Amino acid sequence: MNPVQSEETFASLLQNYFSDYLISQRNVSPCTVSSYRDAFRLLLNFARQHLRKPASNLTLMDLDVPLVLAFLKHLELKRKNSVRSRNARLAAIRSFMHYVTLKEPTALPTVNRLLAIPLKRFDRPSVDFLSREEIRALLQAPDTSTWSGQRDNAMFATFYNTGARVTEIAGLNVEDFHLDATATLRIRGKGRKERVVPLWKNTKQLLRDWLCHIRRDSKAPLFPNRHGERLTRSGIRTRFQYAFTKATESCETLHRHSVSPHLIRHTTAMHLLQSGVDITVIALWLGHESPATTHMYVEADLTMKKRAINKLKQPLAGRSSFRPSDRLLTFLDAL
Repeated sequence: MNPVQSEETFASLLQNYFSDYLISQRNVSPCTVSSYRDAFRLLLNFARQHLRKPASNLTLMDLDVPLVLAFLKHLELKRKNSVRSRNARLAAIRSFMHYVTLKEPTALPTVNRLLAIPLKRFDRPSVDFLSREEIRALLQAPDTSTWSGQRDNAMFATFYNTGARVTEIAGLNVEDFHLDATATLRIRGKGRKERVVPLWKNTKQLLRDWLCHIRRDSKAPLFPNRHGERLTRSGIRTRFQYAFTKATESCETLHRHSVSPHLIRHTTAMHLLQSGVDITVIALWLGHESPATTHMYVEADLTMKKRAINKLKQPLAGRSSFRPSDRLLTFLDAL
């Protein structure tokens, strides 16, 4: 790479990466654009403070391995991001660097060093989900005598019925609710994939009643805020946390769970599985690209494991003679 780099090179590359490459050429989903945008917002702000240079004056040479590693460390230690979030930010940087190799071949040495930064491995905790009593307490928590309570009541029921993600619920429009012979909801998921989920009678009635309180325009948000605008992800999390706190008054076991709208998605999957629904159907229900992703719910269901162990007879333990291992094997066993 040339030692002298134009101050405009990095800025123009980044702008073209988003407007030309991601949007025009690859036509990636708005969610992907937003995720990558947020990653570079954080990176540029960190670089600006770390290097004491305006973001518009940064060059490709400034984005070296020490800076990116310091940024990733900052995400985990200062911003308290999870390893998953750290890896997602790194994936955005990697994607941009692959684009740089096409536009600036002279930057290959710098880019290759950055691409060598590995994704961080992490422990996968067991799936947390609510019991039938706990989800019932949460669904009944909103005060339906208020406008926002009626919205939350319908929204939480939709969460549980569909197992949708927060972004999917936030992106629902009035036109996505279909009252045909079988009431359904069209959900736009990751990677522009759409799926249609049937609705229970109770969810259907709640949504039908809710439509009387909002604009009926086809493109209007199904769950707006008080100003008629679309609820944000943070807004939905706030409403969920408020209801969760209220629900703990009638169901104390809710204290054992971490507050997150994604908790309802896990709950939907586990309750479908426990009801005998096939794993491939659950994958379609949740919008998983592969049924292999859904297998984590099978692994988490202790009831299914108990049924499996009860079908097996415990083998009789045989007596074996003790054989001391050598010092090297003893050392390895102690690690």
